[in-house]
Amino acid sequence: MPAGTLYRGREGMWSWVAHRVTGVLIFFFLFVHVLDTALVRVSPEDYDRVVATYKTPLVACLEYGLVAAILFHALNGLRVIAVDFWSKGPRYQKQMLWTVVGLWVVLMIGAIYPVLGHAARELFGS
Repeated sequence: MPAGTLYRGREGMWSWVAHRVTGVLIFFFLFVHVLDTALVRVSPEDYDRVVATYKTPLVACLEYGLVAAILFHALNGLRVIAVDFWSKGPRYQKQMLWTVVGLWVVLMIGAIYPVLGHAARELFGS
């Protein structure tokens, strides 16, 4: 496959950027998660306070963003694998990208209630 085939065109460039940004965001989350989990051994009271902050509507929105990042990164990663290992992958990369985006949107719509339902009930009542 010629150099630059995977990310040819405007869509390819943005998928490359989005894949890197979501990867960094996921790494940052994992780093923070390891730190806050380790806090339970140092100070269980501080750990309880940190966990209590995670039940706020703001953090629920951040969790929805995390779901969005993980889902896009995973789906786009499968597309990259298909482009790299399927002989016809480079030919269909644009169609596969739009399929990934469409599937991502549908799944993110489906994730609204499970992820943000608690926050909505807290803000607006049951």
